[in-house]
Amino acid sequence: MQKRCHCGDIMTMKLRTVIFSGKVEIDNVPIFSCTICNRSEVIPEVKPDLTGLIAQLGAEPDKQTFLFNECNEWASLLVEAKSYKQHTDRSAVERLFEERVNQLLDLYLLAQTLKDEAWIQDLDKRLKQLSRRTLLT
Repeated sequence: MQKRCHCGDIMTMKLRTVIFSGKVEIDNVPIFSCTICNRSEVIPEVKPDLTGLIAQLGAEPDKQTFLFNECNEWASLLVEAKSYKQHTDRSAVERLFEERVNQLLDLYLLAQTLKDEAWIQDLDKRLKQLSRRTLLT
């Protein structure tokens, strides 16, 4: 996945560690990085969840580590693509995206059948994360 940087070069997507407050490591955060001007930015699809996680930590967090892919579906898809040694090109991510949406919808139907409200809410959150599709549009 790529996008154009303000300097005119191409920014490539990488999974990086974000350090908050010098104490908290958040691993597997999808970031666009430019090798020319060293600019980095969190991909738009995950930014609301990353800022929400940071807000939950408070002003004086304890030393800890998070795997961002455990709380964000986009990060999870990109980690999965990387683990299968697939490129994070548009077609690979689109295929994983479609498979994951189908899995979540199947699980959603099961959760509704079981009337498991907590599970339904979790699945709803995950589907909403994937509805932020600017990477694939």
